[in-house]
Amino acid sequence: MTPYGITHLVPLAVFAAGLVAAVLVGRRDAVAYDGPTRFSRTCAVLIPLATVPFQVIDLVYDFDLGVTLPLHLCDLAWIAATWALWTHHPFPVTLTYLWGLTLTVQGVLTPSLNEDLPHPRYFAFWALHLLIVWAAVYLVIGLRRAPSWRDYRAAVLTTLGWAVATYAFNRVADTNYGYLMRKPGTSILDLLGPWPWYVLEEIGIVVVVWALLTVLAQRWARRTPG
Repeated sequence: MTPYGITHLVPLAVFAAGLVAAVLVGRRDAVAYDGPTRFSRTCAVLIPLATVPFQVIDLVYDFDLGVTLPLHLCDLAWIAATWALWTHHPFPVTLTYLWGLTLTVQGVLTPSLNEDLPHPRYFAFWALHLLIVWAAVYLVIGLRRAPSWRDYRAAVLTTLGWAVATYAFNRVADTNYGYLMRKPGTSILDLLGPWPWYVLEEIGIVVVVWALLTVLAQRWARRTPG
């Protein structure tokens, strides 16, 4: 897929429209909030329905050890988003928010995707990324389910655990999941130093940005809805 070609611009337009819808629906549901809504739980069911079939097709018919296994952080983020939408539990909501509005949105803006239409991996990529970010916006910006500092720390530790485990797998299997071994073709990581420094720089930036996002979400949650 060519970055900012037609098959990138169309998902970006859908992405922008979905962001507006997520905020509006979330604000509507926040007025008389009383736990997970029918809309929220319907979306929780739709996320695996929209992502798992494409992943299964990819695993069965186009398996590639270096790209097919569900080891990228977005492959965990859709599970967190499903959990968060179904339960509104603070921990998965925090994971969805912090992963979605930083790491996942990076994939939306600077996708590292070799396949284009009509490849199943193309649909799987956009289904994962868009739905995760929409879920984060609905839950935190729309419903104002702000993360606590305890949940922030849990999210940081969870992400570090994923990074250590994925790095170990990359070393053994000679893969590059999470882009922990080398940078993708074109991404915001190009602004950082060479390996391994860009990994350490990214961790530092993410920890600080997540803290700022936590502060912003808490301040937003204290505002009167409407």
